[in-house]
Amino acid sequence: IPAKDEDEGIEKLKKVFEVASKYGLEIKFKKCQFLRRKVEFLGHVVENGTVRPSVAKTIAVKKFPVPTTVKQVQSFLGLTGYFRKFIPAYSKIAKPLSDLIRSDNPFVFEQPQIEAFEKLKKLLTESPVLSIFQQGKTTELHTNASQQGYGAVLLQEAEDGKLHPVQYMSKKTTPAEEKYSSYKLEVLAVVNALRKIRTYLMGNHFKIITDCSAFQRTMDKKDLVTRIARWALLLEEFDYDIVHRSGQRMQHVDALSRYPVAIITSDTLTARLKRAQQEDEYTQSLRSMIGSNNDADFFDKNELLYKYVDGRELIVVPRDMQTEIIKLAHEKGHFSAAKTEGVVKQEFFIPNLSKQVQNVIVNCVPCILTNKKSGKKDGFLNPIPKEDVPLSTYHVDFIGPLPSTNKKYQHILTIVDAFTKFTWLYPVRSTSAEDALDKLEVQQKTFGNPKRIITDRGSAFTSKAFGDYCTN
Repeated sequence: IPAKDEDEGIEKLKKVFEVASKYGLEIKFKKCQFLRRKVEFLGHVVENGTVRPSVAKTIAVKKFPVPTTVKQVQSFLGLTGYFRKFIPAYSKIAKPLSDLIRSDNPFVFEQPQIEAFEKLKKLLTESPVLSIFQQGKTTELHTNASQQGYGAVLLQEAEDGKLHPVQYMSKKTTPAEEKYSSYKLEVLAVVNALRKIRTYLMGNHFKIITDCSAFQRTMDKKDLVTRIARWALLLEEFDYDIVHRSGQRMQHVDALSRYPVAIITSDTLTARLKRAQQEDEYTQSLRSMIGSNNDADFFDKNELLYKYVDGRELIVVPRDMQTEIIKLAHEKGHFSAAKTEGVVKQEFFIPNLSKQVQNVIVNCVPCILTNKKSGKKDGFLNPIPKEDVPLSTYHVDFIGPLPSTNKKYQHILTIVDAFTKFTWLYPVRSTSAEDALDKLEVQQKTFGNPKRIITDRGSAFTSKAFGDYCTN
């Protein structure tokens, strides 16, 4: 709960306690800190409008021994990478180390690696500082892109009138993105930066500073290609101005794009797949059949079990990791079931994939929230006024599908008179508006038209044809 001074802080605390008391919320005071000028949270120290790594973390970096194995390099990069937002061109500095974790490179810890190791330790133990984002301040997003990657720096004007960094970002291009034209890469750099810091910039006016003069012209085109059009739609969510600035004046962000930091974890996905395959009985049973005539589609490659599918080599995913792999594919864009399956099948083989994909999507919280019903909220249930004469109000609905008859009837159209509760049942072949109207016309010839027809607003009853029938 931020406050300008102690008096404001006390007033805000009073309001919080009043709300907690009113709604029966309990507060564990052992876990609370009140009226502090400095707070440590998730490895960061927040103080006087700035944020920096905590002392405990910087000591851990300072005392980290010189790595002698790939795993130790991964651990060091994982520790320092957590704070890479504090270090401009982190990936450029860390490149000699990150190159070591590639499986096709021998482990050689020589002068370039030692210099990178010591420089990262030095930079992080010197307590680098970032400003905390503040609403209403002059804000700029500086971006740059190259074939190697793209980067961005979010800056805000401080009380001294100068721009101070709030966050550094960089990402390596994928093989597909490497083939993009320069303006596509520039747009991609902006789009990915906005996705990462969306919560900061929504509702705030800011400037996008780029060295691509074609950027604005690209966004103004009426005949954008599909990919750029999607990006342009995302950009429309924000309130921004685009400012062109030459590359010579963008060197602070240029390094981020040319030396992007890779996503580094303590254990790579490939290594985990290898280990999981070794522990999975089903995978081992498939591996034991290699060389026999039982299943010639499976083969070993780089200690991983693969399967040939339509001319492609797909990694066989062990049971324990199947849900994780499907989630990774789905969460790339929260795709539909069919598209998620397609993403998985590009690299992996999972038996009974369709059913597992459905289970993942059904339980995906972001998808549930995104697809929730929009528009007007449902009103309160109210009793329907009763009629005082027969044949004035009909309740109409379908029953089915039922077992098909010889004449292909699979549904029943029900018409209930609201006053007498007398019911008519008409066999129909489908739940279409045409079938419903056909039977209502039969009903009309015998009993005339009612004043009202009440339905469940199914597609047949909300169609234009049904509406025209009621109007006429």
